[in-house]
Amino acid sequence: MASSSSISGVMQSVVENFQRHQLPLLCAAGLGVTAIASWMWWRKKYGERVELRKVGTVSQILIYPIKSCKAIPVQEAECMELGLRHEELEDRHWLVVTEEGQMVTGRQEPRIVLISVTGTGDSLCLEAPGMEKIFVPVAQPKSNKILDCRVFSLDIQGRDCGDEVSHWLTTYLQSSTPYRLVHFEPSVMKPRKSHETEKPFREKDVIAYPDASPIMLLSDTSLEELNRRLENPVSLANFRPSIVVSGCEAFSEDGWEDVKVGTTRLKRVMACGRCILTTVDPNTGVMSRKEPLDTLRTFRLSDESLSHLYKKAPLFGQYYGVDKTGMFRVGDPVYLVVRGG
Repeated sequence: MASSSSISGVMQSVVENFQRHQLPLLCAAGLGVTAIASWMWWRKKYGERVELRKVGTVSQILIYPIKSCKAIPVQEAECMELGLRHEELEDRHWLVVTEEGQMVTGRQEPRIVLISVTGTGDSLCLEAPGMEKIFVPVAQPKSNKILDCRVFSLDIQGRDCGDEVSHWLTTYLQSSTPYRLVHFEPSVMKPRKSHETEKPFREKDVIAYPDASPIMLLSDTSLEELNRRLENPVSLANFRPSIVVSGCEAFSEDGWEDVKVGTTRLKRVMACGRCILTTVDPNTGVMSRKEPLDTLRTFRLSDESLSHLYKKAPLFGQYYGVDKTGMFRVGDPVYLVVRGG
């Protein structure tokens, strides 16, 4: 067994190495005491075998309270097991459904992407072209029904948000049958398991109403590379990422297996296979069914060995599971966690 003096010497050496090589870099990046403490936690857990390699910077954080509606850009977010949260806004915790509980997204109703959602403390404010704004309380009365819903053939519940917003959505989307808005309440409802939608996800990866993953990350340089090939450029709104990263090469996120940002740690699970929703123009609500999918298929199809997973869907952006919950901000460095031998 090592003596107490030798253990003390090793600890002192680790601290001096940290102070000499890492502390100035962290302070220069403006991470502060919280990030330093988090870094030391990882250092303590993995010892000298762990390297934090900066690969980019968080340039945008986007939360989509209602699935398929517009994003809300925020300066900081809490990363929970179910995805991002900022104050009362939780990512894709509200969902438009039919009276039978089937989800309604931009695939079925392209004009839903024109609905903007903002937080007003205890309510969501919904606005859409040609409609008066409407306020929906975040906390619905417990007397409101809990509806059984279906998201990609999986069962999940949601508390009905009332007749007023139902009429508003039905009128705006010009539906012949009523649409309703439901809210996922984590305290009383069971989330979906991501691996039941996409098999590469782990048992612990859970979601409310997102397609498959609590976090989708995309670099703005990847978008720039795509737009370089398009006659009519598209925007991030076509792809609906949670975290946007700058300062890296295009598609370098394909290889970021283990990521640390702020006090959060994320584990890459798989690429995001893109569908027809990306062809809905976020400015007009019109679906072309062609671009940017057609162009993506020319250079972003998966290897044939992965065709059983992605089929013919082009890959753009990466899905992550949450390994450690925490906080991060726009401007935070994005680190690749590299483990030595």
